[in-house]
Amino acid sequence: MFALMQSTGTEALHLVVDRDSGLRAVIAIHNRQAGPALGGCRFLSYPDDASAMADAIRLARGMSYKAALAGLPFGGGKAVVIRPAHVANRAPLFEALGRFIQSLDGRYITAIESGTCTADMDCIARHTEHVTSTTAVGDPAPHTALGVFSGIRSTAMARLGSDNLEGLRIAIQGLGHVGYALAEHLRAAGAELLVSDLNPINVQRAMEQLQARPVACEALAATPCDIFVPCGLGAVLNSQSVAQLRCAAVAGAANNQLSSLDVADQLEARGILYAPDYVINSGGLIHAALSYQGQSAEAIHAHLGRIGRRLTEVYAHAQAEKRSPAKVAELLAERILKP
Repeated sequence: MFALMQSTGTEALHLVVDRDSGLRAVIAIHNRQAGPALGGCRFLSYPDDASAMADAIRLARGMSYKAALAGLPFGGGKAVVIRPAHVANRAPLFEALGRFIQSLDGRYITAIESGTCTADMDCIARHTEHVTSTTAVGDPAPHTALGVFSGIRSTAMARLGSDNLEGLRIAIQGLGHVGYALAEHLRAAGAELLVSDLNPINVQRAMEQLQARPVACEALAATPCDIFVPCGLGAVLNSQSVAQLRCAAVAGAANNQLSSLDVADQLEARGILYAPDYVINSGGLIHAALSYQGQSAEAIHAHLGRIGRRLTEVYAHAQAEKRSPAKVAELLAERILKP
């Protein structure tokens, strides 16, 4: 694990155990050069403890890159609460996590992520002020979706020559809070939606409300479309799945979509434009960060509007330098983070 921390530039890794609640959690702090580490809290099952630690480390680095490219005065961090097999009451878990976050004295600020909700953040807030995405602040998911929608328009312009989405076939993988909100924006813009989700209720809802066409989860990547939009968990783009893709671009909300940076070169070789995840999906972080600072809804909306422009800049650099957008975004972020 130390090797992974060194290779990713991770500053600290905290392992948290609370006997009374049964909490087992990991907090990774990647970089605090620009400010305190800010990043969401996951509540998921993992095959083993090492997988949870590796997930937290990789996600924390992504948050540092995301904050840097979004121009936010925060570093990157991530919390992972390992979900027990049986959870009668999750509140004590998050209250215990809140007590530990308080002990970090402001070095890490948490927020909603996969598997958590505003009620969980409220439990954390009983013991620390270093939390956002509470009921009072609101769920950042709609802001993530709005930013991704803006990024998809920029991606369509860069790859297809127009940001008009009417009539485009867009395949959405994952219809959670972000994925469904994004689907609503895309449908309102006239896109034809192909959707998949592990929960059939989400798919049925999209069929009824958005006239979406369902596709089996295992078949969506190989289904012909204009833009493939991953909105579930990470590492969905690997050598095998990229070989199956039949799209012009990939632009989604999921974190850590690439199983490795080499996959970006495979996408480039196939002529598939890739929107770096920590650029396009930064809307939730922007909302969490600026809400934590007490900024207005107008200021947050204005900052969200810069996502599409930043993505256009990344594409322009990539074309000029003959590199993949993923590698360009990483280089830009590392330049900002460099001491």
